Amino acid sequence: MTDNLLALAGAVLIVVAGLAVLALLAVLCVRTLRRHDGVAPESDIAALVRLQADTAVRIDAMREMLTGGQADLQRAVNERLDSVTQNLGQSMTTTRQHTVDSLTKLNERLAVIDGAQKNITDLASQVTSLQSVLANKQQRGAFGQGRMEFIVQDGLPKSCYEFQFTLSNRNRPDCVIFFPDQRPLVIDAKFPLEAVTAFRDAKTDEERKQAAARLRGDIAKHVGDIAEKYLIPGETQDLALMFVPSESLYADLHDGFDDMVQKAFRSKVVIVSPSLLMLAIHVIQSIQKDARMREAADQIHAEVGHLMDDLKRMQERVLKLQQHFGQANEDVRQILISAEKVEKRGTRIKDVEFDQSAAPASNVIPVPIVPKLQAGE
Repeated sequence: MTDNLLALAGAVLIVVAGLAVLALLAVLCVRTLRRHDGVAPESDIAALVRLQADTAVRIDAMREMLTGGQADLQRAVNERLDSVTQNLGQSMTTTRQHTVDSLTKLNERLAVIDGAQKNITDLASQVTSLQSVLANKQQRGAFGQGRMEFIVQDGLPKSCYEFQFTLSNRNRPDCVIFFPDQRPLVIDAKFPLEAVTAFRDAKTDEERKQAAARLRGDIAKHVGDIAEKYLIPGETQDLALMFVPSESLYADLHDGFDDMVQKAFRSKVVIVSPSLLMLAIHVIQSIQKDARMREAADQIHAEVGHLMDDLKRMQERVLKLQQHFGQANEDVRQILISAEKVEKRGTRIKDVEFDQSAAPASNVIPVPIVPKLQAGE
């Protein structure tokens, strides 16, 4: 299309150049005639007339050519405009569709972002409520007690543990787990979190040092109370568990106060986190299962003896049944032999031909002749 427009433009330029040349020739002729004293010979006038006629003819031809070229140019321009308009419409439609799709995806992502923002807001409110819970000593103790109870209840049957169990010395630990020897394992969930909070909130080295000393003293005092109140020789297990309701707090204790953890262990008090308490519950499950297996060993041995007796009787009865099946098979075989003999005899009887002229067989017993009685005999 561009090549056609260039060709038409070139033709128009050529026509315009031709018209300019003809006009220039006519002007030159007129000037020449005027230079000859204003009097022109007839031959020159005739030549000028012919030239003017030829010029008029050529001008008409060029006008027609120019008109046709202009029409072709107009048609080409219109076709080009139509094509450009169509392409522009398609491009605008495609762009609009892409824009709509992009806006739709953007709205979906904005909805997801709004949901995430709502979840973050809810989480922030929950964290705030958790901080308010942990700020209160009683609520904080209830929080640790609740986590410990949930772990124990989820891992053991109800008959294997008891909360707020009363010992012989009138002390009531948070939880006891009964072992097969009936000596309970004591679990304490009252970890001193005030000193930990003060240690974490310390701003200066001096405050941190004072908070660390306070935390060491609180841990030592709590470990001593557990060992004194809950470890009763012959009544409870030799170890007690001190439950820490946070994995991060347990990690901080091992990182910064490992000597206190070792000291508590030497006092027969083991500090456990939620994951370690779950592991201990799993071990206790295995111990109780093994104890139940040992208690049931005699019963299992007796049941195995009864099972062997039942198997022996079943074997004897199977042997008797095998003998019965063998006798039945022998009887059936004898019956089949008798049936075969009967069939053969019936076949021979069926094939016998009775001939009247034939002499009686020697092995046939004749019928005795009874004499007729006379009158008076």
